[in-house]
This record gives sequence, C-alpha cells and structure tokens, in this order.
Amino acid sequence: MDWDKLRIFHAVAEAGSFTHAGENLNLSQSAVSRQISALEDSLGTPLFHRHARGLILTEQGELLYRTLSEAKDRPKGPLKVTAPVAFGSMWLTPRMRDFVDRYPDIQVSLLLDETELDLGMREADVAIRMSPPRQPDLVQRHLVTVSLHLYASQQYLQEHGTPQSTADLEKHRLVVFGEYGHAPTPSVNWLMDIGGQIGRHRPNLFTVNSVYGILRAVQSGVGIGALPDYMVSEAHALDRVLPELAGPPVDTYFVYPEELRHSKRIAVFRDYLVARVAETRF
Repeated sequence: MDWDKLRIFHAVAEAGSFTHAGENLNLSQSAVSRQISALEDSLGTPLFHRHARGLILTEQGELLYRTLSEAKDRPKGPLKVTAPVAFGSMWLTPRMRDFVDRYPDIQVSLLLDETELDLGMREADVAIRMSPPRQPDLVQRHLVTVSLHLYASQQYLQEHGTPQSTADLEKHRLVVFGEYGHAPTPSVNWLMDIGGQIGRHRPNLFTVNSVYGILRAVQSGVGIGALPDYMVSEAHALDRVLPELAGPPVDTYFVYPEELRHSKRIAVFRDYLVARVAETRF
C-alpha cells in the first residue's frame, strides 16, 4: 500500500475536489488526479464518482476514507504513568488490561514510586498523586477521596481480642509506616496520634516503610494497621477495628504537564480512570 497515495486520497476526500486538495497539498490538480487514478488502479476499484460539480465518494471510497480517518484519530504513542506503590499495585495495575486492549497503539509504562517524579522534565507523562501538585505548570484533576480505617486479621483478633476503645489500642501491637522511606501522605501515621495516647517509641510497634507492606503485615496477623479502604476491598479477609474511627481523608489527583493538555492518549487515559474510579468504593 502506497501511504503517500493514501495521504493524497484522504486530502481529496476532505476537500471534495482535485483542485482544492492540490492547493492544500501544494501539488498541481493534474498531479493529484494522477495519484488518485494510480491508487484506484492498484486497488482495482473506483474511489470517486467524478461529476462536473465535484467528486463524490463511491461506497469503496467511503469505506477507505472512514478507515483512514479512524486510524488518524486513534490515540497512539508512549504513555509513562507514575503512581504511589500501593495505589499502583493494588488498584491501578489490575485495571490496566481493559485499557491496553482498547488502545493497543498506546505503549503504557507504569512507574510505581513513592517519590514524585518531575513531570516538567518528562520523567513521566502523567501522575497519580496523593496530594495537590506543587509545580505551577501542571494540570490537575481531582480523581477520588480515599478513606482510611483500622484493620486487623481475624487470626490476630482471635488471639489478642478486639479493642473496644482507642485506649485499648495501647495493649495491641500496631503496624505503622517506618521513619525510613518517603511517606506517601503527611498523615500516613495518624494511628500513632490518636488522642495523643499512642507514643512513637512504644515497644509494641511494628514498622515498615511501605503501605503495601503494612497491608501484608496486617494480613499475616502481625497487628492492627491503618489502611485505605480500597486496599482492603481488593485484598479481603480483614476486619475493621473501631469502625467509627477514621483517618484523615486523602485526596487523590490526576496530574500532567500543561504542554500535554491536548494529548489524545492522556485524554483517553484520564477518562478511563474516571470511569474505573466511579466503579470502586473508596
């Protein structure tokens, strides 16, 4: 297939005449006409009905034009997405199959990291952030508000009992975010600040510098931990402790550079995320 001839065909179908298409392509009317005739000969079918008042697409020409237009408008190219490790692992990654099936011409790379990659320097194209962006040249869209509660495994509660008040937490081993590592949110350790009762140096603390690690520790019965509700709904098999007690809600944002505002691949990814978020209980 001669892609140059197809480009000229598309221009002629858009313009409705050889003359106008030639003006747009900086080619003579006769050169355009010859290219279209050659394309029709190679395909073995007429693409235009030629009338004194202009050109009308044949049925085969209409099919070719529609195919080329859809290919031209289809989002394509690389898309680097950065997200926090827990959100990216537990929620985002399992929902990417439908997206890559729907948009096979977009090459997706997920960069899961607690540090904020520099979108302005194109370390990534888009980011999912657990706080508003600090850079002024970034476009942001609020994606969802994440709720957090206390959870423990049934095994742990059977062995150690279920706390009935915040004071009871003093008797339990707590799984919290460690001091080494980049905290995904400023309030990640709100569990240790409840009523000022729970000290940061108490002996029965188990620390891990990963929210996903906290989930796995809680699942294995290490202790009670503060977790986003969406992680628990994905993982199952955990009981909520002190259900009336909630952590500070975490606003999550979809962020990308101003220069990519009109990118089709970013637009379809944003719309896809918004639709998937609406299906999830956060």
